[in-house]
Amino acid sequence: MLRMSTLLLRTLRDDPADAEVASHRLLVRAGFVRRIAAGIYSWLPLGYRTYRKIENVVRQEMDAAGFQEVHFPALLPKEPYEATNRWQEYGPDLFRLKDRKGNDFLLGPTHEEMFTLMVKGEFSSYKDLPLSIYQIQTKYRDEPRPRSGIIRGREFVMKDSYSFDVDDAGLEASYNAHRAAYIKTFDRLGLKYNIVSAMSGAMGGSKSEEFLAPCPTGEDTYVLCNGCGYAANVEAMTTAVKPFAGKAAGAIEILDTPNTPTIDSLVEVLNTKYSANITAANTLKNVLLMADEKPICVLVPGDREVDLKRVEANLSGITELRLFEDADFAKHPKFVKGYIGPQNAKEFGLKLYADPRIVEGSDWVTGANKKDTHARNVVCGRDFKVDQYIEAAEVKAGDACPKCEKPVVIDRAIEIGHIFQLGRKYAQALGLTVLDKEGKPQVVTMGSYGIGVSRAVAAIAEQTYDELGLNWPAEVAPADVHIVATGKDDLPFDTAEKIATELEAKGLEVLLDDRREASPGVKFKDAELIGISKIIIVGKALADGKVEIRDRKSGDKSEVAVADVVKFLNK
Repeated sequence: MLRMSTLLLRTLRDDPADAEVASHRLLVRAGFVRRIAAGIYSWLPLGYRTYRKIENVVRQEMDAAGFQEVHFPALLPKEPYEATNRWQEYGPDLFRLKDRKGNDFLLGPTHEEMFTLMVKGEFSSYKDLPLSIYQIQTKYRDEPRPRSGIIRGREFVMKDSYSFDVDDAGLEASYNAHRAAYIKTFDRLGLKYNIVSAMSGAMGGSKSEEFLAPCPTGEDTYVLCNGCGYAANVEAMTTAVKPFAGKAAGAIEILDTPNTPTIDSLVEVLNTKYSANITAANTLKNVLLMADEKPICVLVPGDREVDLKRVEANLSGITELRLFEDADFAKHPKFVKGYIGPQNAKEFGLKLYADPRIVEGSDWVTGANKKDTHARNVVCGRDFKVDQYIEAAEVKAGDACPKCEKPVVIDRAIEIGHIFQLGRKYAQALGLTVLDKEGKPQVVTMGSYGIGVSRAVAAIAEQTYDELGLNWPAEVAPADVHIVATGKDDLPFDTAEKIATELEAKGLEVLLDDRREASPGVKFKDAELIGISKIIIVGKALADGKVEIRDRKSGDKSEVAVADVVKFLNK
């Protein structure tokens, strides 16, 4: 039994100054977590009970699916990550350190290498597969901007599992088994979610899906098509385009366009000075980026912004990507800020990446690579060649669905799970093979499957809180029943103790507010803030031999005879 008179708990009336989202604000105020440093939090008793319940649900569903639990250290040697090139690919997000002998180590951000080496060390035959193993463990990533409390921290807990199969058909079966287990897990946790197509990113691999919990303050953006059901993370959405069917443009014209470093100013000058009758969609935006300290150019229509997350997700082999800065322009004077065009890319040694909307044969108004000068009738394929097409432009509500071409809607969400078909990337790099039926070595194919366990605490809080405070689903609340004793006499406290003991004997977890000095108003506010699904008030109604039972979710109130409380709650 948890007694509030001795519980390590201090609720707060005011929001923490650094709180950006509701879950952060309420988890701190309700005494569930406390900030240690940027992106690093400790768990207090109530918060840790909720976290452990979520962890137990995840573990139960993984076990029920036939997956086996293992555990790895967080402190890992450099060598396996060098073999897969992720010591370099992770860049500054990786926590690196040296031991007293000068050997390189890291704090694990994810454990593909370790799982692969474990299986390599134990199994050697196709008869040993398929195999799915998992762990629930703390991960570390040096986030550049930790935010939103425990949603995006530098230390967090994940369930990561990995499947090992002889062939692609086996991988597909393992992938579907994990997908089904995830659906059961998130259903039990009471989360609302959508399953969307996603990018594999630094993980590698082919097929990839995210489980996203809709939330207005979520940092993931995804698209939905109400016509055909298509759903995808914005990074994974593909652009529906058609071949250029317009008239062939004439020769390039060089136009005097002083003081037009922006698209809006350019359109105004062209329409007033040159009667061009164009919109921003007819202009070509040339965005310079530094990719691993080398300049590249991304082309998008002028009415779109470049989405750096989409660019990064679709560019392979790039560790660090950032916008050009003034210092970069100073180092590369051939690039005229505000007046860049793709016509001289080859001369400049500049690689051109283009959004799919920049189709062969289309003509554009763009920079002429000279201050106060633009060019029109600049034709893709004739006047410049695209080196690689990538999904680069921001996605907007109303864009065409790539499957049925109906308008899509955009929503925000918290990523709570991600599943990948990794394929043979890690097995190949680390030499994981098994002998097939003919005795020939075959490289094993793998899948990777993650659930943000600590993040799920915040995701559930975000989806269920109300104006009074947290409002947990019964499955994950820190207790089943919150009993509040009020008054100055012993009778309410003795009765509350008796009810609590009887409920615990029936297997229910009880939080008992037995504080004598706290006022009823303070106790009621704390009960609402903490958010346990059933609240029993032992107070004024006791004069009639009754207590009040409140349903935190619905707000319903019932007066029940003291002798019938256990029976009522069981029902």
